[in-house]
Amino acid sequence: MTRHETPELRVLAERLLSFGRSQGADEIEVSILDGIEFSVDVRLGKIENMVEAGSRYLGLRLIKDNKTAYATSSDLKMETLERLVKNAIHRASLANPDEFAGLPVLKQREFDTSTLGLFDPSILDLDVHHKIALATETEKIALSDKRITNSHGANFETKVINSVLANSHGFIHEYKESFCSLSLGIQAGKTDNKVEDFWSSTSRHFHELEPPEKVGKIAVQRAVRQLNPQKIKTQSVPVIFEPTMTSWLLGFLFGCISGMAVYQKLSFLSDKLGKKIGNENIAVYDDGQMTGRLGTRPYDSEGVPTGRHCVIEKGTLKNFLCNTYAGKKLDLPSTGNADGAGVGPNNFFLQAGEKSPENIIQNTEKGLILIRTIGHGLNPVTGDISRGAFGLWVENGEIVYPVSEITIAGNLGTILNQIEELGNDLEFRSSICGPTIKIQELTVAGK
Repeated sequence: MTRHETPELRVLAERLLSFGRSQGADEIEVSILDGIEFSVDVRLGKIENMVEAGSRYLGLRLIKDNKTAYATSSDLKMETLERLVKNAIHRASLANPDEFAGLPVLKQREFDTSTLGLFDPSILDLDVHHKIALATETEKIALSDKRITNSHGANFETKVINSVLANSHGFIHEYKESFCSLSLGIQAGKTDNKVEDFWSSTSRHFHELEPPEKVGKIAVQRAVRQLNPQKIKTQSVPVIFEPTMTSWLLGFLFGCISGMAVYQKLSFLSDKLGKKIGNENIAVYDDGQMTGRLGTRPYDSEGVPTGRHCVIEKGTLKNFLCNTYAGKKLDLPSTGNADGAGVGPNNFFLQAGEKSPENIIQNTEKGLILIRTIGHGLNPVTGDISRGAFGLWVENGEIVYPVSEITIAGNLGTILNQIEELGNDLEFRSSICGPTIKIQELTVAGK
């Protein structure tokens, strides 16, 4: 039996459910993660950090008289877990009752995870020397470019996780998933003209990971294009978001359409369901069933099946994304987006358009390509955005020079209405992603 054939964990979960009910719990949920991870950091050709470890972790949610308590343990001895349950029941008795507390009542069904492409067994067979060599070679390729003057280091990482989820309503399932990633951060330029950037590739399948040559060269390209930046005057101009920046913007949007933010009145979109919030050309989806994607999973952390949910259709807000609790508070169904005690994305993305990024730039008489932001400056209650930024200045359809020491300012609601062009370069590089987009106008504050 391999480490990730874990019938004993299913048995443990069932025993703990029975024990919890015998101690007076009305409902109980048990989540067990059994994982193997590897990570190596290489900087300037030397290993700075390397970790190879296996771990098991159990999370418990217990409800009694509409009062909820949580507990966790990395010690999976039954004696320890029984004590954990008893303590949780005691703590629940001290909590305030909540009419919306409760686990989802799920229809019993089988999940065919084989079609989802979640697990690559070859990751378990990778040789340690090969893993180290991937990080070493990535950094070496970047440092061979004389414009690169320093390295933040290259990292190669793998994870294999087996997840078991069971609750007192009769739900018990498990599935296996894998991840691997290769990343690099570098600096270019002299002392008074240093710039930095990074690149990474992440996949569930090792053969789909970008090779060291590509990761290293893209990191170099992203860094050196920022050398010798110029300052610009404060002005309102079209702003082109690269895909990494579109993903950042969508992360902000996700926080605003999360059911938790909505019922807490912490989102400017709380009262916008069914209303127009963006351009006709905007379509945003959350889809947990896309084969092999990083946000794909058969069910969420509560066992609710994931699916494809349209969030924005032709600019109209169609759905908030909810776990069971947020759904009850809003009188909406769970969308299969439970993530621990909160709400998280599956594959949350902006649908691509038809124009190439090059064509979008060529159609811009004057404007900014946004390539990186720093700081905070996001207010979900108002939708306001204000962040330090780096970019490339465009005139007459061509990139003319990099710019720095700027701030971009605007409002997410306004931005959604001013997305006038959508790129065809959507790549699912994370669980939140989007293509190149062009915003009609944003304030770019400079000198």
